[in-house]
Amino acid sequence: MTMLNPDSLPFLDAEEVRRQITPDRTRRLIEEVLSAGFDPAEDPARQHVEAGAGHLLLMPSALNDWVGVKVASVAPGNPAQGLPRIQALYILLDAATLTPRLCLEGSVLTALRTPATTAVACDRLAAQEARSLVVFGSGPQAVEHVIALQQIRALEEITVVGRTPQRGQLAVDELAVRGVSAQLGTPEAAGEADIVVCATSAAEPLFEAGLIADGACVAAMGSHEPDRRELPAGLLSRSLVVVEDAETALREAGDVVLAAAEGAVVREDLHGLAALVRGDVVRRTDRPNVFKGTGMSWQDLAVVSGLAP
Repeated sequence: MTMLNPDSLPFLDAEEVRRQITPDRTRRLIEEVLSAGFDPAEDPARQHVEAGAGHLLLMPSALNDWVGVKVASVAPGNPAQGLPRIQALYILLDAATLTPRLCLEGSVLTALRTPATTAVACDRLAAQEARSLVVFGSGPQAVEHVIALQQIRALEEITVVGRTPQRGQLAVDELAVRGVSAQLGTPEAAGEADIVVCATSAAEPLFEAGLIADGACVAAMGSHEPDRRELPAGLLSRSLVVVEDAETALREAGDVVLAAAEGAVVREDLHGLAALVRGDVVRRTDRPNVFKGTGMSWQDLAVVSGLAP
């Protein structure tokens, strides 16, 4: 019997993953999976396992010819030791024999697939003539969302709202290095924006519910914890609300969980991303359009399948 030789299993580091899969390609891979009829409700739930100095996140999925799992470690004390808070590996297996075929650095997948999924939603929830973007946040996800959204709209005005001006300036500088011009702003800028992205670790809403204009698009993905939110319940109650999967959102998305607890939304108010991609749900001009993402296992596998040997 021929056994798998671990030494022969290809490994891709973050740099190689980015070389092979561009932000635009990432968006198209996720879009293709949904267009082909995949229902995110079929995806296994993310598993949390207490371990060592923190916990593990186990994210398995199966799509067509491939099976995959991301194992992410979350160690809150790591930054004080000069180590990342979150580290991850991804293993791709063929569905026919469950033989491992590829291993890669997993954190880069989150940096790629999260903004790509947002872009899939915003491409349908934002007006075609959208030109202004406001981003709350200053970390890698804030920057990567700007890069991803530039692929779907001809953005002319990009405003970054950081926790402090100093942190916001870091994002502005990073975008400049990548050839994108942006400026610092305040939360009030969201009132005039065509697209608003929330990519923070905030536990409380970032702005008032009435600030967002009818027809505008708001995307939030800062947390998948049920007790934290970036969006006020009042915004969800007056908006078209799209989520990756309703049950996942009601379990993990604090923006939805807390709004539901306050009576601002019910299960029937939540529309799936797959229905949006297939055209069963369309953007509204008489109210805001909100996408709340938590990140799901199928998104990682959709991207990794594009790297399959």
